[in-house]
Amino acid sequence: MKFIISSQRLLRSLQALSGVLSASNTMPILYDFLFQLDGRTLTITATDLETTMIVKLEADMAEGNGDVAIPAKMLLEILKTFPDIPITFQISLQTFAIELLAGEGKYKLAGHQSDEFPQPPMLENTVALEFPADLLVNAFEKTVFAAGNDELRPAMSGVLCELTPNHCTFVATDAHKLVRYRRHDALSATPASIILPKKPINQLKSILSSHSEATVSFEFTDKNAVFAFENFRLICRLIDGKYPNYEAVIPAQNPNKLTIDRLGLLSAMRRVAIFANKSTLQVRFKITGQELVLSAEDLDFSNEAKERLSCNYEGEDMEIGFNSRFFQEMLSNIEQDTIRLEMSAPNRPGILLPVDNENESEDILMLVMPVMINY
Repeated sequence: MKFIISSQRLLRSLQALSGVLSASNTMPILYDFLFQLDGRTLTITATDLETTMIVKLEADMAEGNGDVAIPAKMLLEILKTFPDIPITFQISLQTFAIELLAGEGKYKLAGHQSDEFPQPPMLENTVALEFPADLLVNAFEKTVFAAGNDELRPAMSGVLCELTPNHCTFVATDAHKLVRYRRHDALSATPASIILPKKPINQLKSILSSHSEATVSFEFTDKNAVFAFENFRLICRLIDGKYPNYEAVIPAQNPNKLTIDRLGLLSAMRRVAIFANKSTLQVRFKITGQELVLSAEDLDFSNEAKERLSCNYEGEDMEIGFNSRFFQEMLSNIEQDTIRLEMSAPNRPGILLPVDNENESEDILMLVMPVMINY
């Protein structure tokens, strides 16, 4: 079995697949890429058993058909050193010895038999949809940072995807913060609700950001989901479990509304948070009239910070505390210049909303739990 392919084209595809590979595997074969040659079509697969990613490439020249597993780390390392030149792969299907010929160089490494490489699951009776790539990238970027890491609550470690005939909603929460990203231009005739794990979401987000014009085919069953676009295909196992009733924690009545420049608030938060207690990360919001005072203190080290900001405020004077890291994460994941913070009481969640969103089909709501203020 022999084929010739551009080093940079192969490297880019393998780097895209490498995000699926795990640093610790129970099976040695999972440290390999599976190469399958059929005519001039080269199919390359990487998997960690939970997530599988496949890319198809056209070889410049090919002889013979066959499969071989090639050590991923070594192959990536050697490909990174080459300029954009043709590389010849010569593979013995008896011994699985691999020879790479590139320029004046000749390199040998040991491949493995492909029989042990896990096969991706076959999906039957799927629900099928199509999404623009930029919609999925937006949905994933705006939500995945808010997903939890608690192994005891696996459902909250992923992103909920709710599909209805009226809209598509993506939700992530770790019980301290929550993001609901809704699109009214993405619909499904068949109502469904699935929980996508973080790893395939981050993998898709990374690759789709450079394929923003692509259309993504999305199919799923109650166990697995498949995303396919251009020459890529990603299959992932869904998280099994019931997602918490997120709508129940979003307060409906929030009479106190603060409107402020997002970047100005974010910059001030970053400065003030440096002086906050390192265990609570608490920053206080004291709102009186049209003025917001941010303050933080760490009594153990006699650190203190205070900064005044102008704002538009409707409601009663109020003092409320937030975890500065969570609040900064949310501000960083809103693109609009102006945000509105809606509150009802110092012990109730704050709601962050973008102001003047030009995309009428997009509805973003971010919720952050308050931190109890110690007077």
